[in-house]
Amino acid sequence: MNSITAFLVFVCIAASLAAGRWLNPYAAAAFFVAAVLIALSLKMANAWEKFVILRMGKLQSVRGAGLFLIIPVIDNIIAVIDVRIQTTAFNAEQALTKDTVPVNVDAIIFWHVHDAEKAALAITNYREAIDRVAQTSLREMIGSSLLAALLSDRKKADAQLKIDIGQKTAPWGISVSSVEIRDVAIPVALQDAMSRQAQAEREKQARMILGSAEAAIAGRFVEAAEIYAGHPVALQLRAMNIIYETTKERGATILMPTSMVDSVNPSAATLALAMVGKEIPTPPV
Repeated sequence: MNSITAFLVFVCIAASLAAGRWLNPYAAAAFFVAAVLIALSLKMANAWEKFVILRMGKLQSVRGAGLFLIIPVIDNIIAVIDVRIQTTAFNAEQALTKDTVPVNVDAIIFWHVHDAEKAALAITNYREAIDRVAQTSLREMIGSSLLAALLSDRKKADAQLKIDIGQKTAPWGISVSSVEIRDVAIPVALQDAMSRQAQAEREKQARMILGSAEAAIAGRFVEAAEIYAGHPVALQLRAMNIIYETTKERGATILMPTSMVDSVNPSAATLALAMVGKEIPTPPV
């Protein structure tokens, strides 16, 4: 009983008691009958509720928000439907994917009743039916999907589940707003295998990058060798620069084979450059 109906019933009962005490019993009986009729006939629906009313077994009307009257005994409210968005969690345990991998999948569905008449008359318990349909559709989707696709493209799986479940619940006056897969659990042994596979893929990629770098460096060396082959003086200048770079630190001692010195063919200037940065000891007097 809603607050308005309860207040009117209280007023009528109070008037009945007062009339029975100070007026006559007939007036008291009239007020009492009015209280009973108000309690049985005056109903109020909230903004999110739909009342499905049958009159002598046939659909009379579907009433929405606000106050309304029914005929006691003849009219019967068989269902009060909540048209707000509802959530239902469902799962599939040990369901086999297309590549025969057992997985546990948890999901949630957002839905609402768009036709209260169908939800009340077309099916016995629409909430229980939604849960069963969602589980069945989830298992069908898992069975038609590869594990890799299920793990990498959840949005596509969500969209497919929304379409499948929505087609089955539409005749019941229920619309599916969205479906979201929350978790996909795979066996521990398979997790280890996938981890090793991912590590091997990363190592393969690293070696390919290193090989590409080595090929690029080798190409540069070939270009440098061709330049030096046509310009011997450039090779000698490069050798002088190498000697300078290795001997410019104070106290550095460089041992070079005589064959290497002969191949460089250093001149007096080259030898002088090699001594740059070193302190020549002064002979004692």
